[in-house]
Amino acid sequence: MLLSYPVRRRLSPPRRVLAALAATVLAAGTLVGCSGEDGPERSVDAFLKGWRSGDLQAVGFIDPTGAKVPAAEVTKELRSLAGELAGTPPQLARTGEVKVEADIATARIRLSWPLPGGATWTYENPLRLRHGDDDQWQVIWEPTVVHEKLEAGARFALRREPAPRAGVLDGAGTPLVAPRPVVRVQVNPGEVTDVKALVRQLDAAFKAVRPALTPPVDLTDLPQRLKEADRGALVEVVTLRDEAYRQIKSRIYDLPGTRFQSDKLFLAPTREFARALLGSVDPAQADDLKAHPDKYVRGDLVGHGGLQGGYDDRLRGAPGVTVLTERNRPDEPGVTTGEEVYRSEPKAGQPVKTTLDVATQNAADAALRGQARRSALVAVRISDGAVLAAANGPGAAGENLAFTAQVPPGSTFKMVSALALLDRGAVTPEATVRCPKTFEVDGRSFKNSDNFELGDVPFTTDFAKSCNTAFTSLAPKLGADGLAQTGRTLGLEAPWDLGTDVFTGKVSANGSATEQAAAAIGQGTTVVSPLAMAGATAAVARGHWEQPKLVLDPAPAKPAPPGPALKAESVAAVRTMMRAVVTSGTASALADVPGEPVHGKTGTAEYDNNPAHTHAWFVGWQGDVAFAVFVEQGGSSTTSAVPIAERFLRGLAAR
Repeated sequence: MLLSYPVRRRLSPPRRVLAALAATVLAAGTLVGCSGEDGPERSVDAFLKGWRSGDLQAVGFIDPTGAKVPAAEVTKELRSLAGELAGTPPQLARTGEVKVEADIATARIRLSWPLPGGATWTYENPLRLRHGDDDQWQVIWEPTVVHEKLEAGARFALRREPAPRAGVLDGAGTPLVAPRPVVRVQVNPGEVTDVKALVRQLDAAFKAVRPALTPPVDLTDLPQRLKEADRGALVEVVTLRDEAYRQIKSRIYDLPGTRFQSDKLFLAPTREFARALLGSVDPAQADDLKAHPDKYVRGDLVGHGGLQGGYDDRLRGAPGVTVLTERNRPDEPGVTTGEEVYRSEPKAGQPVKTTLDVATQNAADAALRGQARRSALVAVRISDGAVLAAANGPGAAGENLAFTAQVPPGSTFKMVSALALLDRGAVTPEATVRCPKTFEVDGRSFKNSDNFELGDVPFTTDFAKSCNTAFTSLAPKLGADGLAQTGRTLGLEAPWDLGTDVFTGKVSANGSATEQAAAAIGQGTTVVSPLAMAGATAAVARGHWEQPKLVLDPAPAKPAPPGPALKAESVAAVRTMMRAVVTSGTASALADVPGEPVHGKTGTAEYDNNPAHTHAWFVGWQGDVAFAVFVEQGGSSTTSAVPIAERFLRGLAAR
């Protein structure tokens, strides 16, 4: 009898279970695509790289119907769609995982377009790809790849809204530079019958403006410009402040071909008002547009030089930017229609607050008015170091000699030398110090102005009369670097943080006996700026040095710390001697200036090997205002610098 046993088999899962598993696998395939080297990610990344570089030859393209699209055509369309953003391609990145469903993959790309004024427009957009018969993933090209609102024939367009420009403020918080009326003088060449006569009459009128236009209006190229201009076009001649235009309106208004356009420009209170320090605000120039195409466009106002240039980004703020999808209207040639896709509001500029005082600046400018030589006058408030005025005479409008000149101080430096000698006990105000016509050091002869001699006189008289030979004879008592050490207690050579460029001086040290003698009278290798000397003068008046202040907001990050207290007995003696300069010395012309007593020191500084070539100086103070006057190639200080100081002080007294 045969026995049979059941055979145990592995049972297959029910069909519905298999179907469920298959569906699960398929579903998983629609969520995350293969990230291997044959996956869609590689094609996405190649497309983004080619978009940025402008070379899409490594990428395959089809349109939504499946027809192939040449890479060169896609490159051309990308640039066309970018429109006014074509010059600044976006940063591109793939975000998240690529989703795949059947033979279609969908990626997300992030686009970040840099916009004028520093704004960035960032958004995400889908990018579709199809898996082709050649086993490659091809980008499905359509304008919406760039932005969902773009379509064939459209393009991005930009609209900019300038931000309100902030002002440079004075110490009271009032804008120094504000929109002020001007008149643009223009000529229509088609209406001019006698060009030579027109130029002659315009030139005479412009030269009649008072104070004189600086720099003068140059009309030498006007005939050629009129000749080359299109008939009916207006040729710009000059832009005048309204007050200057009104002076000569009757002389130029009826001249053939002249036109006059009223406008407003950001200007200081007067034409010369601290012009080198403040700088100017002008329409963007070709150099601006070339150097900063991402920042400026034609018509923007740009700060040039001085505080306007140095703080331009802060003052101008950020323009508002609107991006539109723009396309031509087929029914109206030349007319476009658009839809806003991005907008950033303009951000107003922030003001720059200074310590300048309008009345003091006006007095300084008036004191230099009419000065034929390059010159500077800077004033500092003694009590807190605030720079009250920075005036510069004729010369390049952007050259701030008051802050940045590097010139020998001449005999004004005897203020420093006297303080150093008194500190070391090398001399007293009453001590007799001989003042001969000449004094020789190692074969070099030093002499006094006009070869004067005083004989045996008190040191105070040597100082008041500015005796060079007395100081050169005392120079060895200062030691190799004693003069430099004392200069540093008065802020010279210190690293100042003023908010703008300034030269703080370089004092001679460790030189030969001849160099030490020259340094004692402000010659040799010692060089300073007017502001450095005004700061040192304020220190003598105050009793210790404090860095002058100019920009209050934004506050400079690293102002120099205050200096040590000056030796009371020494600094008191220097003050007495500086008063004697005015009462009985080289600056006696200031003795009758109204107001508080004037203290000071004159200076004549040789600047080359010809003793006849000299700069003129005066430093001093009255009340709470210390100041320095410098005249390049000014000769004798008593005939150039001292009269400027007198006009300045009388101007202050009259305010």
